[in-house]
Amino acid sequence: MAASTKPVFRLIAGANSYDWGKIGRTSKAGQYACADPEFKFQEDKPYSELWMGTHPTLPSRLESGEKLYDHLQAHPELLGDSVRNRFGGDLPFLFKVLAIQKALSIQAHPNKKLAEKLHKERPNPEMAIAITPFSGFCNFRPLSEISTFLSAVPEFAALVPQSAISAISSPPSDPKSALRDVFSAIMSAPDTQVQTELAKLIKRYEAGGASPAEVSVADLAQTLEKQYPGDVGVFCVFLLNVVELNPGEAMFLQADEPHAYISGVHGYVGCVYSSTPNLTFTTFADNVVRAGLTPKLRDVPTLVSMLTYNSGPADAQRMEPKPFPGTDAFTTLYDPPIPEFSVLLTDIPALDTASHRALQGPSIFIVTSGTGSVSFQGETEPIESEGQVWFAGAGTSLTFKAGDQGLVLYRAFVQVE
Repeated sequence: MAASTKPVFRLIAGANSYDWGKIGRTSKAGQYACADPEFKFQEDKPYSELWMGTHPTLPSRLESGEKLYDHLQAHPELLGDSVRNRFGGDLPFLFKVLAIQKALSIQAHPNKKLAEKLHKERPNPEMAIAITPFSGFCNFRPLSEISTFLSAVPEFAALVPQSAISAISSPPSDPKSALRDVFSAIMSAPDTQVQTELAKLIKRYEAGGASPAEVSVADLAQTLEKQYPGDVGVFCVFLLNVVELNPGEAMFLQADEPHAYISGVHGYVGCVYSSTPNLTFTTFADNVVRAGLTPKLRDVPTLVSMLTYNSGPADAQRMEPKPFPGTDAFTTLYDPPIPEFSVLLTDIPALDTASHRALQGPSIFIVTSGTGSVSFQGETEPIESEGQVWFAGAGTSLTFKAGDQGLVLYRAFVQVE
């Protein structure tokens, strides 16, 4: 029988270094990783993500070096009975901080028969909460907006057959089919035609020739074209919603909704089932089908066949935080309509305290600003710097005390009511 364990303990999170990440100390992911005294920070290196969880690609560890996953297997009580019965002996979510300098590729997971079956049982939604001002693509625009762009942007319309333009411009009998035809035409257009039309588009924008319908996306199109010259993904500014989030604002993406992260720093929480294939349209996967904003191979037939082609306004993806019962005014709850995860944001003024009632499931929290302490079951542990990551087991109430600079933390959790 395993020896007893504390219900609350420090975690060492893993940082990765994709080229789209912010460089050195401009990266919050890099800054937060420095909370680990053994982390070898490099000023000229991009730090793109900080991962917190049990995913085998970049697993979190205890200060002893033990993997969090192994510790949870030895101490299943940390998960709680209800979570263990619902999700098995592992965390059903992955918690990340992303620091984005260059837009991430628009991607989708490959479609496999087994994945299609498992996806119905285990979809892969995700939520992003802005830590700094953040922008991203999120789901297909309403068909009326795409139709307006097809009328206003000749370079965009040049890539789409007139039959597809006509079908989407009048109220279509099959909206998803009409959208699919337009998206397929854009993604399947010959590279030479894409590059020719994109060069014409950017030249017109640089000369100040954007029409009123295009003004809102002209700057973004130019930015993306500089990052990915000649890439068909630049035309996604006319197909996908562009969402701008201020710190503390959030968006939730159901499974199979197209999206990509463009700039800013945000916390990300997504469902992870590392032992099974996934079928999602997401920016995080080991095996992906790429749609654009990438120098790598794009599998257009697979991509076109796998999407759901839901469309709607960007505001439909936004999440409004709300009070969390059993806590004080310093804590708000982001609660998506799924059981796998929710997030608490706690922002405590200097020298004040905040309490979290016991949750019936595990949680991970990261300190994004300030210092202080966390108390539980008669013990108190110091919180000494931003970037510290902690695990809290099921059934444990927490009390946080802020230092003289205040204390801000984000806590991802799961509980089955």
